[in-house]
Parts: sequence; C-alpha cells; structure tokens
Amino acid sequence: MTSVARWFHTIRHLRPIQIGGRFWFRLHRPRVDLRPAAAQRRSASAWRFCARAASMTAASTFRFLGVERTLRDAGDWNRADWPRLWSYNLHYFDDLAADATAEREGWHRALIARWIAENPPARGTAWEPYPTSLRIVNWVKWLLAGRMADAPMRDSLAVQARWLRGRKEIHLLGNHLWANAKALVFAGSLFEGGEAARWQADGLALVRRELAEQILADGGHFERSPMYHAIVLEDLLDLIQLAAVLPAGFDAGEVASWRAIAVRMLRWLRVMTHPDGGIALFNDAALGIAPDHAALDAYARQLGIESDAAPLAALETLPDSGYVRLQAGAAVLIADVGEIGPDYLPGHAHADTLSFELSLHGVRLLVNGGTSTYAEGAERQRQRGTAAHNTVQVDGEDSSEVWAGFRVARRARPSAVSHGVDADGLWLRASHDGYRRLPGRALHRRQWHLSERALSIVDEIQGGFREAVARVHVHPDWRIGTAGNAGGRLCRGDDVRARGALEWRVHDAAATVVDGSYHPRFGVDLKGQVIVARFEQARCRFELSWA
Repeated sequence: MTSVARWFHTIRHLRPIQIGGRFWFRLHRPRVDLRPAAAQRRSASAWRFCARAASMTAASTFRFLGVERTLRDAGDWNRADWPRLWSYNLHYFDDLAADATAEREGWHRALIARWIAENPPARGTAWEPYPTSLRIVNWVKWLLAGRMADAPMRDSLAVQARWLRGRKEIHLLGNHLWANAKALVFAGSLFEGGEAARWQADGLALVRRELAEQILADGGHFERSPMYHAIVLEDLLDLIQLAAVLPAGFDAGEVASWRAIAVRMLRWLRVMTHPDGGIALFNDAALGIAPDHAALDAYARQLGIESDAAPLAALETLPDSGYVRLQAGAAVLIADVGEIGPDYLPGHAHADTLSFELSLHGVRLLVNGGTSTYAEGAERQRQRGTAAHNTVQVDGEDSSEVWAGFRVARRARPSAVSHGVDADGLWLRASHDGYRRLPGRALHRRQWHLSERALSIVDEIQGGFREAVARVHVHPDWRIGTAGNAGGRLCRGDDVRARGALEWRVHDAAATVVDGSYHPRFGVDLKGQVIVARFEQARCRFELSWA
C-alpha cells in the first residue's frame, strides 16, 4: 500500500475539527497569565483516594513503566533520551494521590516547589495539555486531603488552568479532551471567584458532551481499551466525589446521572476482567496503569455507589463495545467481535479482530501480546499487529492497517455476530472483512465453542488466499509440548508430561511451536510460546481439552 493511499484511508475518517484543530493547536499560543490566584475554597470533607501504588521511591527518584530514574537537575524534566511516556509520568504527579501519601508529604512539597521553579510557564513537556491536566487534578486532590496551598502553588495552579483553557486538545478528542475537561472542573471548583467559575463551567460543558459521546450504552468506553476504560471510570468517580467535597456549581441531577453511568461502567469492567483480577489485554492495554476492578469497586462504595454484585452469567455480551465473555466451569473466555474503536479515533487500536483470551482454574492460559511501549517504531508496530494476537493472519497482512504509533488506515468490520447455548456448552460466531482489500477478497469466519472440559475454535477463510495462519499465544507460565505437527500437551511449568497437562490439537493445518513475547505491563518483555497453525485448506480447527 502506497503512503499516499495509506494517508488517504487514515484521514478520510477524521472529523473536520481534528484537521482544523491540528492547525489551530500548532499556531495558537494563549497568553501566559501570571496574575495571582483567588482564594482556595473550604472543602466539605477530606478527599478519599482510590488505591494506587506509590511511584516515588526516594525524594527525587521515581519508578514508572518498570524503569527507575532519579531527577538530578532541572534539565532532567525534559530529557530527550528518556522515553516520552516516562517523562509524561514524571509531570503527572500521580504519587500525590497514591497510597500512604501522608508519609511522603515532605517529598511532595519539595517536588512541587522544584517543579514550579524549574518549569517556566508554556515551556517543555511540563506544559503540554495532557500532563498539565493530570497534574492539576493530582495537586487539587492532594490539597483536598486536608492541606492548604502556599502562595506559589496556588498561583501556579491558576496559571496552569488559564493555560490549559486555551490549549484544549480539540484535535485529539477522546481521552485527552476528557482529561482536559476534568482538570478544568477540578481547578474551577478549588478556587473562589468568577474566573474559577468560568473554568468550572467550561469543564462541565465538556464533561457533559464527552460522557454522551464516549460512554456506550453497554457501559464501555468507546476506544475499546479496558485500560482506558478503567482510567475514565476513575475520572468519573473523582468528579462524583469532587461534587460532594466542593459542591458549589454542581447540579444534583447531573451528578445522579454520573452515578448511574459509573454503575454501568463498573459492570463492563467486571465482564472484561479475568479471574486473576486483571483486565483482558485488548487494544492498547497493560496492567498496573489504571486501578483494577476491585480497587474501583471499593472506591465507588466509599462514595455510596453500589455496583451489581450478582454472579456473572455464563454468557455475557457487551454489544455496543463488541466483546463477549463465555464461562464454562473453570474456563473463562473473553473475545473481541467488535469494531477496533471509533472511526475517527482509532489511535489505541490493535489489529486484533476476532482475537480472544482464555483463563483456566483462575489463571491466564491463552493471551494477547499486550502493550509495553508507545514509542513509534518496529516494536510498537509488531505489538499492534495481528500476529501478536490470538486470531488469523492472511497473506502476511494485518486485519486492520495499523501504522506509525497511533494510526490506522483501512480497518476490519465485524459482522454476523451470534451466540448461544447448546447441550455441550456455549458458542460464539463472528466474521470480519479486514482482508477483503487483498486480491482474494478473503472473509474470515470464526466459531468458538466452550464447554467445561474443552475449547474448540473453527476458522474458515472464504475467498482466495496464498497463506492463512492462526496463532495461539500461551502465557509464559505455561509450556507447550508437541507430538508431530498436529498437537501435543500443554502444562504449567516445564514438565509437559505432568499429570493434568492439557491436550491441544489442530486439524487441517500444520502446527509448529515458536518463541513469542508477552507484554502485560509497560516496559515488560516476557518470553512465551506460540502455536502457529498454517492452513492446509480453507478451514482449520484448533482444540484444547483438559481434565
């Protein structure tokens, strides 16, 4: 595919505001307004935090994305040789809202003063809208936990809020614009006076609009990433708490509607959570970035929000998001049968249509490759590609044309989704047209069947193709044994002859076992194994059975 065609198929889905907004964002620079801040409001109660691991390991040392670094001098705030996402985390100040924050108050006060002194307004990574948004919120939470800001911190918060109001990420939309909106609400609620009221009103208008756009009817976040869903859910719970702690300017009816949305979002996340308590890794998703379901459910209960505690059904569907969960006995399967994301905002999408993950006896067994980096390059491209997921690749192409760090050209469209229960277990069927663009105009059809003792997957390629390959990625805690090119054993640990080993087999395909990689967290690269089944006909079946 030529670069011109790739750009065309990427840009044609964008909204005009994304194109025009990009030019506006590059050219427009709001005036830096250094006027002193208004007085800080008195809060009705102290802030209660959602559980979050600390990221500061010493007064100037931080651990983000699996990497520990020390902030030694002013230049370290904007080091070009440090990954951009790591530097972003440095400017978020998440540790101010982490567990046992009171124990590190001295570190925090010194860090805030240092940030103000070493990051002049409107310069460097510090003042980009996204880190500015997260920092404003974390500073405000820290203050609402029972602290009053000194004059430099109070004035800096006001300068940041004024700057952010003129730098909203209207060209990116999605979770970035949502974060901008939340920050304006937090800053506007903290201070007295007309200027703060305008920040709050501006932020609330955006919150209102973005909630309607971004939260689907089934409760899922529209970018279809369980990780970003959890991030936005925590944001919504924060806004609900803010309305109780600093009630001025909030409408009780609107806050009640937020609480109802939070209940739907909690249930969605519960469906997308494995028995081990962590999210399923579809699209850009990694463990340890957002609070898990248990932490968010506990946080919601602190705020008087009771989520649905009834046991999940054997078959749970999230039709608007395009995910289905099947549970039979000790086996839990979560499958992706939906769109990769909003057409105009697929930046966090992977080419993972019709992929799935499987847990057995409470532990992960078959997994997607995960996400360890956002840095543009070959590794980012590989992790987003079809071959890093439990689905079928045709003629060496990705089902959706993921490229660069966050772009997608032509994308797979799912269809013919159906599901049900039969005498032997649960079944799910779906198709996608992501390979229709190839010369053979191939259509991928897949059927899953899950029972208490077995999983069967039947893949069919309708149309012409040179090569079709189904991959099954096995969690690193499991090892694969082969028996010729058609099957073998699979068990936890290194002894594939152990009692209780699982049996796997492929039909109408030649199977090999190759090395793979698994990235459950940013900065983590674990070695695993992959069963690679090369179709011998237009139809292939994979079977996995257990005692």
